Amino acid sequence: MKTLYLIRHAKSDRNDPSLSDYDRPLNKRGMNDAPLMGSILLKSGIHPDLILSSPALRAKTTAIAIAQALSYPTDSIRYDHALYASDVETILTLIRDVPVSVDTLFVFGHNPEFTECANLIMGGNIDNIPTCGVVAMRLKNDSWESIGENSAELRGFDFPKKHG
Repeated sequence: MKTLYLIRHAKSDRNDPSLSDYDRPLNKRGMNDAPLMGSILLKSGIHPDLILSSPALRAKTTAIAIAQALSYPTDSIRYDHALYASDVETILTLIRDVPVSVDTLFVFGHNPEFTECANLIMGGNIDNIPTCGVVAMRLKNDSWESIGENSAELRGFDFPKKHG
């Protein structure tokens, strides 16, 4: 079965007004939260076959930290500009293009699009995916091409504040 993990970037630093939104780094909390969530995924026995990420610094740094916790080769992370300042349909199109050989897909990106996308895919009602939040969804059909409205079931929803 195909399992999709939508993972919002960890908490970013907004203290330097000279940086563009794209170049914002993680703050101290974000730098702690990303490895924490990676460790939780590892303890749950979850390993991605493919990681897609927004290339924005905060998403990229989150993806790398979680990949490292899971011993996923960071040079295999695929960065796609379409995941930065995207919309739900763009995210779905990227997922539909994932190779059939991939069973577990991690996608790193941004709100509000990720919360909207998760709710559309599972017909759910998550108010907000918090920073470094992980939404796991199992597809009803064993095909990435079939992803769309009500095409998956919620398998888990976790985020750092649940852990202290």
